[in-house]
Amino acid sequence: MTNRATYRVLAAATALLALGAGAGCSTGGAAGADPQRVDVVAAFYPLQFLAERIGGDAVRVTNLAKPGAEPHDLELNPSQVGEVSDAELIVYLKGFQPAVDDAVAQNGGDRAFDVTSVQPLLDASAGGHNHDGDEEEHGEEGNGGKDPHVWLDPTRLADIGDQLAQRLGKADPDHAADYTARAAALHTDLTTLDSEFKNGLATCQRREIVTSHAAFGYLADRYQLEQVGITGLSPDVEPSPQRLAHVIEEAKEHKATTIFFETLVSPKVAETIAGQVGAKTTVLDPIEGLAAGSNGDYLSVMRTNLQTLKTALSCS
Repeated sequence: MTNRATYRVLAAATALLALGAGAGCSTGGAAGADPQRVDVVAAFYPLQFLAERIGGDAVRVTNLAKPGAEPHDLELNPSQVGEVSDAELIVYLKGFQPAVDDAVAQNGGDRAFDVTSVQPLLDASAGGHNHDGDEEEHGEEGNGGKDPHVWLDPTRLADIGDQLAQRLGKADPDHAADYTARAAALHTDLTTLDSEFKNGLATCQRREIVTSHAAFGYLADRYQLEQVGITGLSPDVEPSPQRLAHVIEEAKEHKATTIFFETLVSPKVAETIAGQVGAKTTVLDPIEGLAAGSNGDYLSVMRTNLQTLKTALSCS
C-alpha cells in the first residue's frame, strides 16, 4: 500500500471512530478530511487560489486566513495548528506569517511547500523609493527586508503554480497529469493577465503610485511603475511624521491625483495625505485576502486594479 493510500485509510478510520464516539469537535484536519481528496492547507488567499485552480475536485483546500482578516498578523488557534499537522500538503510563504512559520517548523516536515523556494523574493526597496531615516519602516518584515508580495506579478505566480502542480502530483500520483494540465491552463490565464497589464500601462502620464503600504513592489517592478509607500511592508506600522512629510512632498512633486488605500486596513492615513495634496483616494487591492462576502477571485481583482491604475495614472 502506498503512503498516500495508507494516509487515506487512516483518515477514514479516524473519521469513523469520531462519528461512532459522537465527537463534536476535532483537534486537527484529518477527522474531517475527504479520503478521496488531497487535504491541502493554504496560508492565505493567493495560495488558496492557486491550490484550488490547480487541484480542482481532487483537493480539499483550507485557508488559514479567514475572509476579511488581515493575514500578516495571523494567529493560529489549536484547531488550525491541527490542520497544519494533518494536511497532506501545506502551501505557505516563509517569513510572511510568523505563526504559520512556527507551525510548519514544528509539524510540517516534508509536507510543506514554501513558495519562496520557487521565486526568490525582491528586496523591500524594489519598485520604489528609499528615504534617509526610513529604514526602520522598510525593513521590518520577518523575512530579512524582503518583499513577500510576490503574487502581484502574474508571471511569478504562474511559475509558482507550475511547481505546486508537481508537488500535488507527488502527493497524489494518480492525478498528476490533471494537476499539470490545470497548471498549464492557469499559466495561460496569468500570461494573458500580464499582457493586459503591460499593454494597459504602457503609455501613462504618470508612473508613480502612492500606496498605503509598500505591497506593490512586484507590480511596480514588472510594469515600470514607481511605488511610494506611506508605510513599509507591514500595513499596521504607523508612519513617522518624517515619512508622512516625504510622501506628501513626493506626491506634490509628481502631481499625484490619487492616493491608494486597501480593503483590509483603515484609509485614514491615505485620506490625510490626499487632503494635503489635493488628491482623491481609491482602493488598490494587494490581494492578501478577499473581503468577506466577495464574489471575485485573484484574476478579477487584478483586472479591477488595472482599471484603477489606468484611471489614476491617465493611461491612454
